[in-house]
Amino acid sequence: MIPRVTATVDLAAIQHNLHVVRGLAPRSRIMAAVKADAYGHGAVPVARALEAAGVDALAVACLEEAMELRQSHVIAPIALLEGVISSEEAALAVYERLQIVVHDHWQLALLEALPASAQLSLWFKLDSGMHRLGFPLADVPRLAETLRRHPNWKLEGWMTHLACADEPDSDVTPAQIARFDAALAQTTGPRSIANSAGIIAWPQARRDWVRPGLAIYGCSPLATHSAASLGLRPAMTLESRLIAVREFDAGEKIGYGGTYVCPQRMPIGVVAIGYADGIHRAFANGTPVIVNGRRVPLAGRVSMDMITVDLRGAPDARVGDAARLWGADLPAEEVAGHAGTLAYELFCGLTQRVHFRHLPAPAAALRSVNRGV
Repeated sequence: MIPRVTATVDLAAIQHNLHVVRGLAPRSRIMAAVKADAYGHGAVPVARALEAAGVDALAVACLEEAMELRQSHVIAPIALLEGVISSEEAALAVYERLQIVVHDHWQLALLEALPASAQLSLWFKLDSGMHRLGFPLADVPRLAETLRRHPNWKLEGWMTHLACADEPDSDVTPAQIARFDAALAQTTGPRSIANSAGIIAWPQARRDWVRPGLAIYGCSPLATHSAASLGLRPAMTLESRLIAVREFDAGEKIGYGGTYVCPQRMPIGVVAIGYADGIHRAFANGTPVIVNGRRVPLAGRVSMDMITVDLRGAPDARVGDAARLWGADLPAEEVAGHAGTLAYELFCGLTQRVHFRHLPAPAAALRSVNRGV
């Protein structure tokens, strides 16, 4: 059986991008984000590749994501970015030696209800201006006192999250950094501020820990910089194939609603991929697709299972030819712009109908053999 849509993930590219991040922040430890199934790339194989390449820790959103990694024998430190939401989760997180990010006092109450002998590893998340999760900055002395009352609690560090790091000219990020620093001026413990954009655009945000996400997957978080200019390698290539090539006269309308009108007699190709695979219906006419190494534009609305493309730029295209939606020669962040969205959403939006293929990285393969996996 031939898959109609294949996402190929190059684990060597994942490892390469980790080394790029380490070069940008050589004095920082790296906590790589593998939440949301490693941004749609496959949490277990990506985590194993990062582990083999020497990542210092991994970050997931919730306990379920952490358990998937632990059950697959990933032994690297794992942080729960949203913390725990019940006493049962708290107990299991302690048992699995997970690092718990605590962002509110109700979570502290859950942890304080555990046996006094429980060995906890935790981060305190502070709200320096994102206004999503995090303790008020004024709570720092109270949190420090909580630590003193619990000698079995190990503080991994203090973290915050940047709201506008992808805007290099914004005054929001310097203000957030200054507020975070001022709140912790009299407090010890490692600090973590920078996400991918912070690592690249804001050197002053590279502290004891950095937390790259999108950069690990080979995408630039900055509109002003391409992934290639940063030395990043896209890890995912998404491909389908042409299942029809037809000629239409000038004036003929293509697809639902007839939103594309042929300006002349021309070839139209049908590619076996649609919004049921994760290709946004919001993609506009003109969105690039690569057929036979040439860029051709989307022509007509995205359907559930198909898209149609203008093949005038690839006149030799035939049924069965590969059609690439994004990859090394067509950056996902560029494609996302045609739907008014971000590469994050493209990656995370791929559905179960997509066939995934992971190209092994030599170091990851060696580590798997050594673990007996």
